[in-house]
Amino acid sequence: MKKFFLSKSLFAFLVVAFIAASPLAVNAQRAGFSGEWKLDEAKSELGQFGGRTSRSLKVEQKDDAITITRVTPGFNGGDPVTSTLTLTFDGKVVESEGFGGSKRKSTAKWSDDGKTLVISSVTNFERDGQSFEFKATETWTITADGLLSVVTNSTSPRGESTVKAIYTK
Repeated sequence: MKKFFLSKSLFAFLVVAFIAASPLAVNAQRAGFSGEWKLDEAKSELGQFGGRTSRSLKVEQKDDAITITRVTPGFNGGDPVTSTLTLTFDGKVVESEGFGGSKRKSTAKWSDDGKTLVISSVTNFERDGQSFEFKATETWTITADGLLSVVTNSTSPRGESTVKAIYTK
């Protein structure tokens, strides 16, 4: 029976290759969204439903979670509304309060290459005795020139819409 021996250099190479392919190494390559961001309306494509787009974002990103504080315009010219949401990257559903006391369920998921974060949410609310559902998918990326791009595709009783919000630091 032949014995198989690994040289020290080959063993070291295999250990380094294993570590580089591990999930910890992938986390190190994720896009970084942390910071305070302001909406650049001139570069954004807000469309018909963009009036409720966050005017500023404060983002705190860690290895296992992201906390997003949004400031959005108030309804009918009222005071701006500030909301904070913390999402984990393990796929757990996070429940929070949406507009008008509604219930929102959200999740966050990284793309395989770590360059894109997708936040999915479903908000259920009642109005005049009827139940409605609002679904949104936000796709977060950092552009080549260092801007934050948040593309939101949503579906509601009013129809479907896409909003492309561009933020600067």
